[in-house]
Amino acid sequence: MNSDTVIKNYEEHGALLRGHFLLSSGLHSDAYLQSECIMQDPANAKKVVSGLVDMLKDLDFTTIVSPAIGGIRFGYELASQMNKRTLFTERVDGIMTFRRGFTLKKGEKVLVAEDVVTTGKSTKECIKAVEEAGGIVTGIASIIDRSSGTAGFTVPFYPLAAVDVKSYNVEECPMCKEGIPCVKPGSRVFAK
Repeated sequence: MNSDTVIKNYEEHGALLRGHFLLSSGLHSDAYLQSECIMQDPANAKKVVSGLVDMLKDLDFTTIVSPAIGGIRFGYELASQMNKRTLFTERVDGIMTFRRGFTLKKGEKVLVAEDVVTTGKSTKECIKAVEEAGGIVTGIASIIDRSSGTAGFTVPFYPLAAVDVKSYNVEECPMCKEGIPCVKPGSRVFAK
């Protein structure tokens, strides 16, 4: 799959939403990529994720770790196709951590898998949890990179597709200025 076919897949599955959205990063956007809509059909998930397998075949890692919640099914499908172990991190009191008995061996090589990267914040929080648990992150994979190259990762980044979608700080958001109601489809909860 190339970038165009991935985006077409999102559109066909109702996974590319248009409107006024509050992203997990706290930014606002006029588009939202809901990867769960493409992951709900196992055959489609397999087809989309298989596009990354060739990209990652020479990368040295034994375990895939994904940030909850959006990356879990993506990480699992990728691990299944690559015959790797898979874990996920989740927030406890606002801090990304391992729970549920998940552990890493000291020096265990890890690929971090996130469905959509916007600012890279969740991915970086996941990387920090991996490093604090003794793991070594050798790369990052995503279905969609919507960061426009600004995520600033220090390890190789392997996105299947790049999408240029504008994001705005609340103060600069044109939809807020027009009074368009904002919807929060993501999983991160903000303090009020």
